[in-house]
Amino acid sequence: MADPGSDTSLVRNFCIIAHIDHGKSTLADRLIQKGHLVTDRDFQNQILDNMDIERERGITIKSQAVTIPYLAADGKEYSLNLVDTPGHVDFSYEVSRAINSCEGALLLVDATQGVQAQTLSNMYLALEHNLEIIPVINKIDMQAADIPGTKLQIEKDLGLDPDDALLVSARQGTGVDELFEAIVHKVPPPSGSSASPLRALIFDCHYDPYRGVVVHLRLFDGTIKKGMKIRFMSNGSEYTVETAGVFKLALVETAELSAGAVGYIIAGVKTVSDVRVGDTVTGADNPCAGPLPGFREVKPVVFSSIYPVDSNDYEEFKTSLEKLKLNDASLIYEKDSSAALGFGFRCGFLGLLHLEVIQERLEREFDQSVIFTAPSVKYKVHLRGGPGHPGEEIMVDNPMEYPDEGRIEGAEEPYIRAAVITPTAYLGNIMSLCLEKRGVQTAMNYLDEKRVELVYDMPLAEVLFDFYDRLKSTSRGYASFDYEITDYKTTELAKLDILLNGKQVDALSQLVFRERAYDRARMVCERLRDEIPRQQFKIPIQGSIGSQIIARETVNALRKDVLAKCYGGDITRKRKLLEKQKEGKKRMRMVGDVELPQSAFLAVLKTKED
Repeated sequence: MADPGSDTSLVRNFCIIAHIDHGKSTLADRLIQKGHLVTDRDFQNQILDNMDIERERGITIKSQAVTIPYLAADGKEYSLNLVDTPGHVDFSYEVSRAINSCEGALLLVDATQGVQAQTLSNMYLALEHNLEIIPVINKIDMQAADIPGTKLQIEKDLGLDPDDALLVSARQGTGVDELFEAIVHKVPPPSGSSASPLRALIFDCHYDPYRGVVVHLRLFDGTIKKGMKIRFMSNGSEYTVETAGVFKLALVETAELSAGAVGYIIAGVKTVSDVRVGDTVTGADNPCAGPLPGFREVKPVVFSSIYPVDSNDYEEFKTSLEKLKLNDASLIYEKDSSAALGFGFRCGFLGLLHLEVIQERLEREFDQSVIFTAPSVKYKVHLRGGPGHPGEEIMVDNPMEYPDEGRIEGAEEPYIRAAVITPTAYLGNIMSLCLEKRGVQTAMNYLDEKRVELVYDMPLAEVLFDFYDRLKSTSRGYASFDYEITDYKTTELAKLDILLNGKQVDALSQLVFRERAYDRARMVCERLRDEIPRQQFKIPIQGSIGSQIIARETVNALRKDVLAKCYGGDITRKRKLLEKQKEGKKRMRMVGDVELPQSAFLAVLKTKED
């Protein structure tokens, strides 16, 4: 086979974009099997999803790439570079980088569910990058498949020609040959010249414990080969290429990569923080004029602190987090400490799913037992000015850094534009849910007789806890949800503290909307009451805002009153003895520390308020 990228007319770069659970990974499986990259004996479903958590949940978290050789009907052998993309809204930046490294996109629509929220937003993303879009209707073998209805949605909702839509059953392999031919004939070959200075886009990277960081690239101009000196344009760091090659499930080394190719390089990069998704790679000796457009720092939107269950495991936990960061450049963390939980890290995540994925990976891949504090968003807090100096604005995501109430002029919280597509039967319930979450409806569009799109402005903090779960249960799984962060709006913010036996537990403090503070405090107190083991003295659990107690529960004492030595005699002797014991218990409560079990933290932080 020809060297990848040596003749750009025989190269096609494409990605598959779809709403979550529309069969993207299954279709990729069929394409890989058709290209004979893996024997039937070694094949496994979701072959590009190499994390256990991806397989179990049926989601793609890390984008993968693979080069598929294909002998077309015209007798020529093509190199088809598939850049797989995640489907969940949390990973939209990763999707945009994958889309930027392609010339075409297969837009996958489920024949049983039709066009959904993420389908629309991913299509607009592809259009922004001028990709050739091939609509593909998947799951045509299902009994509930509505092919004419789905074609109508493709025409009305997406504005694409329904006659161009290819009918495919990824599970059975129907229509895959026609799909290969469509990719060859409809997706344009990459432009760019191998003679120009090197210009390549980093769309992903992963860490190999033996070889260092493996950088995933799409070359737009120039060539890259072993021994060449390269530069990362975002930070100016320079490395010498040790190996270059292509992805064929395994890493396959080649002599060089030319313009239009998708492949990898290994250049002895030890710190993955040098490698940033979306960055441009160029030659150190003959650099290109400027970087490729679209690079931005990934900004976390959800923040939480992570602590090891046993504080003696801190060093091991720190090492695990550093290794995890090598495979997930969007994870941001800094050191943090808590009086209740000891030393840990304050982490920033792309969304709640990203947080859950990090938690599971720490537990599975690194065997770490960890506690997460309540997730929070980043608030803008305006401080009062004084005589001679104006008030300042600070960003707060950690309740520990929240200033005293008396210093605060006002606060703002991040808002999102949420788009929900739902069958009309569940409209009332979903509108009630959005209203409960402080959403303000800005649009309501009937897509057809059965489906409606609702657009809401709502606070990001309200979506963090249980919005997605409740949306799915309210609509029996049919409603789909997509959001983008818009701007900051004024809010009534309060810091909710939890006191245990009169002492503040800093790890349980939360920043909440003031009107919801009472409900939240009551829920936390009730959960803790059920989880904290009883002592020989009563334990008060209180929720407070400043010095005002707004909720209280009590863990009753174990009754261990000793009356054995009072055999007979006057009742006053018993009373006197019990009074003496009561004084002892009061003193015990004053000096006694209450130990919080790990299950208490986990119970409070469960997302469902049930």
